[in-house]
Amino acid sequence: MVPPTTSPPTTTPTTPPSTPPSTPASPRARQRRGEGQWALGYREPLNPNERSKKDDNPLNVRARIESIYAPGGFASIDPADLRGRFRWYGLYTQRKPGIDGGRTATLAPEELDDEHFMLRVRVDGGRLTTAQLALIGELSQTYARDTADITDRQNVQYHWIRIEDVPTLWERLEAAGLTTMEACGDSPRVVLGSPLAGIAEDEVLDGGPAIDEILRRYIGDPRFSNLPRKFKTAISGLPDVAHEVHDVAFVGVVHPEHGPGFDLWVGGGLSTNPMIAKRLGAWVPLDEVPDVWEGVISVFRDYGYRRLRNRARLKFLVADWGAEKFRQVLEDEYLHRKLLDGPAPEVPEIARDHVGVHRQKDGLVAVGAAPIAGRVSGSTLVEVAKAVERAGSNRVRLTPQQKLVVLDVPEAEVDGLRADLAALGLPTEPSPWRRGVMACTGLEFCKLAIVETKARAAELVTALEARLADVVAGVAAPISVHLNGCPNSCARIQTADIGLKGQIVTDADGRQVEGFQVHLGGGLGLDAGFGRKLRGHKVTAAELPEYVERVVRHYLAGRDGDERFAQWVARADEGLLR
Repeated sequence: MVPPTTSPPTTTPTTPPSTPPSTPASPRARQRRGEGQWALGYREPLNPNERSKKDDNPLNVRARIESIYAPGGFASIDPADLRGRFRWYGLYTQRKPGIDGGRTATLAPEELDDEHFMLRVRVDGGRLTTAQLALIGELSQTYARDTADITDRQNVQYHWIRIEDVPTLWERLEAAGLTTMEACGDSPRVVLGSPLAGIAEDEVLDGGPAIDEILRRYIGDPRFSNLPRKFKTAISGLPDVAHEVHDVAFVGVVHPEHGPGFDLWVGGGLSTNPMIAKRLGAWVPLDEVPDVWEGVISVFRDYGYRRLRNRARLKFLVADWGAEKFRQVLEDEYLHRKLLDGPAPEVPEIARDHVGVHRQKDGLVAVGAAPIAGRVSGSTLVEVAKAVERAGSNRVRLTPQQKLVVLDVPEAEVDGLRADLAALGLPTEPSPWRRGVMACTGLEFCKLAIVETKARAAELVTALEARLADVVAGVAAPISVHLNGCPNSCARIQTADIGLKGQIVTDADGRQVEGFQVHLGGGLGLDAGFGRKLRGHKVTAAELPEYVERVVRHYLAGRDGDERFAQWVARADEGLLR
């Protein structure tokens, strides 16, 4: 999809449709259920975020960036755009350097704001050509001080972006078929897809056409640019996109009568109130996925809770309604037809991150490499693009685990490509600790963060590779360690083997230092759930390598046969987990 280079449409979706999909509730019902739901007659914005979206369609901010803010510089930016509507084009102010995590919750937004931005490039399905990858790297070198992070939503994030440079960045990205539109904000975010879509030997079917059609129809559509909060989507013919924690997910499954299609899930999400998505028990054929997606996002738009931001995700509505009612409303009020019942997808025994060498169904090879917690650079991406083309390919994929996969490699070129990637700091046979680590942006750039994450993840990997070198052969699957700088779980800490939530803790000498609350034994797939949180247990950042080593050694010594880490944690004595 190449987004428009002109300013967005002026039609605003911030007022509800003139005819809501259901009869407005009585005044008594509205008083009792005052959640700000459009479909129940709650038309007035109930908080500043909702007021801002009603005052002006956030997509309109592009025209002001191009005509006012880029020429006028940072000082010319209206605060309502700066900390609100900018997000609809992937822009967040980054954290002012030198502000420690203990002050995050005490300072006003303008005190935390730097005059530079994070800019998120959405890469739907993680799909890039080498030309696009090289361009992303070149723009990083020129405009972002060589920063580039691969996120766990298959995006690329820049830092140190100046508002003066944003129109040029848009122009060059869009000319290459890339966009930052609705990469953030209360909007339909990037659509996750399998990195091996269309080529995996065991794929049920390729979800790529459905992703493309959703992008064509709906991204930038004013009907869906004012949602209660963000809306996250995953579509995959393989169970490799963390579908259990998305607002809506379509997971490949074979219907006994109708063949390959998708199983529909809704209402997943993490942060401070984690919830596993619910199956609706509905089977959706490939060509109907966009229509069903539109129905689900419309239910969210019209019935989603808008009064309180901390209850404005779809998961709260699904939790209150249940799967049966949600499916009924979707079918009766939006699709106007019944969905077919269908079977559940198979559950993988081991999470798939696509690291290593994997044969494609066409006889070529996919090669997956592991940066540490997604931290790369523009220069690295430029060199990766060159190495991929030398190997005879022009397709690269980003993964939901902050990894990178090269597709379509001739077998004769595999060894050379692996050597080139390793030389760039992207090994294809990484240690289990490097392979299993993820981290959010953290204190370095994020205004919500309390602790550092990216650099600490790198230090932790190095320490564990030395401390646990003697047990690598005994680790059948990577033990995932996810670090998050705050409670929001951008690094999916509740679904990690070892999840670490950043906070300020008291060390042995009584000092306030960076540290983590520990979550153990979370997971997806067979171990879908949020594990154990040990009451009162905190680990300082300095203690982290020793703590992780201790827990891993207890697991390896106490597991029963090939027992998975999450299984062991569920039954382990608490003393072994501290």
